[in-house]
Amino acid sequence: MKILLINSEFPPIGGGAGGASANLARHLVLQGHDVLVLTSRFAALPHSETWQGVCVERVASLRNYRDRSGLLEQVSFILVGGLTAGPLLKTFPADVSLAFFGVPSGPIAWLLRKRFGIPYLISMRGGDVPGFRPYDFGTYHRLVAPFLRLIWRNAGCLVANSTGLRELALNFEPSAHIELVPNGVDLQTYVPLERPWSPPRLLSAGRFVYQKGFDLAAYALAGLMDLDWEWNIAGDGNFRTEFERLCHQLGISERIHLLGWQSKEQLIQQYIQANLFVFPSRHEGMPNAVLEAMASGLPVVASHIAGNEELVIPSETGLLFPSESVPDLQSVLRQMIPDADRRQAMGIAARARVETNYSWSRVAEQYTRLLVDMLEAG
Repeated sequence: MKILLINSEFPPIGGGAGGASANLARHLVLQGHDVLVLTSRFAALPHSETWQGVCVERVASLRNYRDRSGLLEQVSFILVGGLTAGPLLKTFPADVSLAFFGVPSGPIAWLLRKRFGIPYLISMRGGDVPGFRPYDFGTYHRLVAPFLRLIWRNAGCLVANSTGLRELALNFEPSAHIELVPNGVDLQTYVPLERPWSPPRLLSAGRFVYQKGFDLAAYALAGLMDLDWEWNIAGDGNFRTEFERLCHQLGISERIHLLGWQSKEQLIQQYIQANLFVFPSRHEGMPNAVLEAMASGLPVVASHIAGNEELVIPSETGLLFPSESVPDLQSVLRQMIPDADRRQAMGIAARARVETNYSWSRVAEQYTRLLVDMLEAG
C-alpha cells in the first residue's frame, strides 16, 4: 500500500505529533508499505530526502519557529501543500492519505479526495479538536469549525489517540464514528538503563506554555523545601521568563535547572539521569513525553487528565493528582520524593506497561488495519 502521510511537523521540527508521525511512518515502512511524508521546510533542511526508508518532501511554507507554528503558518502550509500534493502523485500514486491533525493537514487530504478520489484518514492529536485548550485555541476553533466538520464528514476514518480526546471530539460532532489508536513509543531508543535512585532528581519536559502546568509544580515544590530534590526542565517557550520570575519569588530557583530546548539525543540523556518524571499538564491528547519517560524506566507523577489517566496506573506506575490542585500535587510529591524503593519499583512497572501496550509496531498494525478497511470500503 502506498501511503501519503501529511503533517506540517516532522523531525527535527515540531513537538510530539511530529515525532509520532515519524515513528509511525518508519514502522509502516518496516511492515512493507511505501510511505511519502509531505511536511514543512524549515531553515536549511533539504527539500527532499529519504529517512529510514521514508521519503520526505518539505514544502517552503512559512515557518518561524522550530517547535511551534501559528495560524498564518498553518494557512501557508495548506496553500503550498495543496499545490504540491497533486504533482507529487505523478511519481507517488498514493492509495490513501493519512493526515495528522484535522487542520492544517486535513484540507490537503480533502482536496486530494475531491480531485483524485484518494480516501483519507484523520489522526486527531489534540489542538485540532474544538474544546481542547480553550484558553489558547478558542477563537481558532470557532474560525475553523465549519471547515473541520466538512473534513471530518468526508474522511474515510477518524482516529483519536485517547479516550478523553475522542469524547471531546464527539461533543463537537456527535454523529462521528471515531476509532481509538494510542500513541506509541520507541522501545529501542528509550531504555531503562541503570540509574541511582537517590538523591531525588525530578525531570519535566515540554514547551514552556500555560498548558504544561509547570507553575503548578513550582508552587507545590515550594512547600517541600524540607525534602532533598532538584528539578530539571527540558523545553522552551513564551512562558519561560514568567516562570523564572515565579521561581525566584518562591525562593526555589537554586534547585531548578532550565535546560532549554533539547535535541532527541540530549533528552534521552535527561531521562537516563532522572529518577522521577513530573508532568502537571492541564490538557493533553496522549503525551509522548510520559510514554518516553515510562519507556526509560521512570515513575510518573501526572495530572489526572485525558491521556495521562490511560498511561499512569496509580500506585503501580506512578501517581495522579486532580488537575490544577497544588495541595494534591504537593501531597503526592511528598510521598514519592523520599521513597527511592517505591520509585524504583514503579519505574520497572512503567517500562513493562509500555512494552505490553504502546510499541510503535503495535500502533502501526492498528493504523494499517484501518487504512486497509478504508481502502476496501472506497
